[in-house]
Amino acid sequence: MKSVGWIGTGVMGRSMCRHLLEAGHQVYVYNRTKSKAQELLQAGAQWCDSPGEVARRSDYLFSIVGYPEDVREIMLGKNGVFENISQGSYVVDMTTSTPRLAEELFQKAKAGGFHSLDAPVSGGDIGARKGTLAIMVGGEEQDFEEVKPFFELMGENIAYMGSAGKGQHCKMSNQILIAGTMIGVVESLLYAYKAGMDLEDLIGIIGKGAASSWSINNLGTRIAKSDFQPGFFIKHFVKDMRIALDEAHRMSLSLPGLALVEQFYTSAIALGHENLGTQGLYKVLAALNGME
Repeated sequence: MKSVGWIGTGVMGRSMCRHLLEAGHQVYVYNRTKSKAQELLQAGAQWCDSPGEVARRSDYLFSIVGYPEDVREIMLGKNGVFENISQGSYVVDMTTSTPRLAEELFQKAKAGGFHSLDAPVSGGDIGARKGTLAIMVGGEEQDFEEVKPFFELMGENIAYMGSAGKGQHCKMSNQILIAGTMIGVVESLLYAYKAGMDLEDLIGIIGKGAASSWSINNLGTRIAKSDFQPGFFIKHFVKDMRIALDEAHRMSLSLPGLALVEQFYTSAIALGHENLGTQGLYKVLAALNGME
């Protein structure tokens, strides 16, 4: 049994952490809102009052929080992870964050005598619950191999992508693809609805052909059932798209499709939909077409 720390027990983190508990590891948890960790505490996790306390008790520490500024705070802030972690320990940030912050954390960890990996995930709440996430890892390859047994408890498609920050760059590519796919899913279903078709029947056929994608078969099905609860929040997807656009700007790369979808999702936030799942984009385009 290894001593494991976990910071962030939201929609994704709660299920991911549970897999480590079920594997028999002693897990120490921290979350800004303690009530959101209650399920894990009842399952045997031990509560810590700060990120620093988690760090002091952990040989391997994982985090998945909301925004890059949250990552910076828990890692580098007062009583944070980096000022409390022991030499030789492993710190793995699984938040979708900026490549530049991942590189900064890697360098600071190396100077401090411990290890840092960036390991964002894809697969939403379903993948987190089932332990089938895709995990994209940046850092030193020997550190990846050391931590891989933990990743295998949380995901099925696990890959070392290269040096520090490359996990985050991989996740940006993932989010760019999802952004384009989601606009297609929503417009496809709006068209079918307007034509008087049954959306579940429609997904049953086009979801098995050339148009098949995770988004149509999972999020499209939720739209058909008017289920807009978050597997992944709109507000977090907007954050991801803006990171990708910022990185593209730094590389002098034009991504007009991503920029368009980001505008639609920003409209969703303006309409008060920021806490819906990403399939909530359907509501925005339905409203634009007078269909709500």
